[in-house]
Amino acid sequence: MKTFGLILIIAGIAMIIIRGFAVKTEKKVVDLGPVEVNKTENRWIGWPTYAGGIVAVVGLVLVISGRKK
Repeated sequence: MKTFGLILIIAGIAMIIIRGFAVKTEKKVVDLGPVEVNKTENRWIGWPTYAGGIVAVVGLVLVISGRKK
């Protein structure tokens, strides 16, 4: 559990620093036989900052509880 706690702490800090990321998606707008028209869109996938804090705190609790045993 100590290793998993450390991973959660690192992931939580990364979630606080990096608030999300952009993903490119491609949509087919028109398909007329051999002619295709595609549209590329950027979608933002993000999470609230407090979610990273919660993940880091849970990781800290796991690390502390792992030391007591």
